[in-house]
Amino acid sequence: MARVIVVLVVVAVAFTIYTLVDVLLTDRRRIRAMPKAAWAVLVVVLPVLGGILWLIVGKARRGPGRMSRTVAPDDDPAFLGTLGRDEVARRAEQDERLRRLEQELADLDDDNPPPAER
Repeated sequence: MARVIVVLVVVAVAFTIYTLVDVLLTDRRRIRAMPKAAWAVLVVVLPVLGGILWLIVGKARRGPGRMSRTVAPDDDPAFLGTLGRDEVARRAEQDERLRRLEQELADLDDDNPPPAER
């Protein structure tokens, strides 16, 4: 029974530390109901209950306004539109070089290997 209590105390302390750090690092615009300092005091004074209240009531799910989604450059039309003709020419040059190298490799594969010396 003592082990269970020790484990529960460790979990409660870890949860309290997590929520306290989360309160302190959260942007002020995402905090609801009370000021940041009041939330920090509540989390410390009421360890588990304060942390639960913080996660349910105090922290807004999203930031103010619409949060933007990260888009990879290949999927971003704005980024693709900024690529100039130099980029297209460079890619065409790389494709041509790759084609030549593949042809050279194919030519080398077609040659018969020299006979092994005995």
